[in-house]
Amino acid sequence: MKNIVLTGFMGTGKTEVGRELSRLLGFTLIDADEEIVKSEGMSINEIFARDGEPCFRDIETKTLKEISKRENVIVSTGGGAVLREENMAALRERGIIVWLTASPETILARTSNDSLRPLLQVQDPLKKIRELLEYRMPFYKKADILLDTEGKSPLQVAGEIIERTGGA
Repeated sequence: MKNIVLTGFMGTGKTEVGRELSRLLGFTLIDADEEIVKSEGMSINEIFARDGEPCFRDIETKTLKEISKRENVIVSTGGGAVLREENMAALRERGIIVWLTASPETILARTSNDSLRPLLQVQDPLKKIRELLEYRMPFYKKADILLDTEGKSPLQVAGEIIERTGGA
């Protein structure tokens, strides 16, 4: 069976859907951002503040390449992991890439109480979400499967993924 890689913007349900997939398939769930926090000994916000986004993206690439070598895993990527082709190529070697989507308004509602989103610590987060989605769209479109999470529970989305991947 292939790994299942969940990608998409923050707040589209990657972690929650990943938990359901892990439970249903018996695969290990790996949250790439959590792996980075463990390996670096600091939060994503702290990495962004101390070293900047380019440094964070380098760490993310290294982490994703390591994760991509594992088998029988569900990988929940950070929303910007798609920005580097080498990340997606590594993850695609053993995995099926699933792009989870939601409207900018839903994303804002799902992330508005989360201060751990460094890219949304701005005056107008909805505008920033729209800008980032527009910029990342061509990268997200390279996924193998697209699923809209709007109005669906994580369990429903996980079921659709299993159906569309044939259980990976």
